[in-house]
Amino acid sequence: MNTRQRSKKSQSKPVRKGLHPRNLHNQGYDFPALVTSHPPLASHVKPNPYGDLSIDFSNPLAVKALNAALLKRYYNIADWDIPGGALCPPIPGRADYIHYIADLVGPENTDIKLLDIGTGANGIYPLLACRIYGWRCVGSDINRQSIANVATLIAKNAELKDRFTLRTQTDKNHIFEGIIQPGEWFDVSVCNPPFHASQDEALKSTQRKVSNLARNRGEAKAKTKAPNLNFGGQDAELWCKGGELLFLKKMVRESQVYSSQCRWFTSLVSKSDNVRPLKKLMLKVGAVEIREIEMKQGSKVARVLAWTFAE
Repeated sequence: MNTRQRSKKSQSKPVRKGLHPRNLHNQGYDFPALVTSHPPLASHVKPNPYGDLSIDFSNPLAVKALNAALLKRYYNIADWDIPGGALCPPIPGRADYIHYIADLVGPENTDIKLLDIGTGANGIYPLLACRIYGWRCVGSDINRQSIANVATLIAKNAELKDRFTLRTQTDKNHIFEGIIQPGEWFDVSVCNPPFHASQDEALKSTQRKVSNLARNRGEAKAKTKAPNLNFGGQDAELWCKGGELLFLKKMVRESQVYSSQCRWFTSLVSKSDNVRPLKKLMLKVGAVEIREIEMKQGSKVARVLAWTFAE
């Protein structure tokens, strides 16, 4: 919502604080403009308790409609959609990751090749990287249904066909092997790893988030006993054996094998306690430079770890 449409009380408090300076979503959501870009969003937009237009962020259909509108209006990506239950990423935060990666490889450099590990059914990182910076991207995933959905998105946006390609990981024990081809070179890899160690842990985390959303709306507790998180996520998108730390340790070890085929390896790290052991392992396998990038989004601080074997 733009500043003209905000109440005086909220004019000095943008919806999104601390996003990257190049992020198009620094001033929050302009819902009238978004509805114009994606009319199905209209049924989900209504005044919040502060009198500003908003949506119910606990409603997965509302969040999906908002994403489709944002991608259409700001990135000219038409007909974005995901299957029910698939991870529905918050666009401003995902765009932030891409902007910080651009700082890492040089924002003026359009001749960049990016590898997305676990692109999911949403394909969000390559979609944004292609549209914001014109990079060439490869998205990989172990889930064939996710790959099929992203292939449909690419087919609906013809200008992406020569810039965004997909590969299926057929071996759950590997991350880069079977994806990076002999003689192939990437400037950077990105990843949003599964957070949790089990399905039960993921469900408990989801219930906490649903309860928090309910409290933010002034409700005493969440109305549903079966949590259905607004941002979704299922199977390998949210959890894997050993959780985030084990997954990223495997990634770090395997990155050594492909150290001559990728300049920068990067990943989001959701748990701050995981940063120190990961940095220690990176040094052990021969990384010559490690960077911890903080992304501030309101009161939340996300972090990216980046490491390279190149002198």
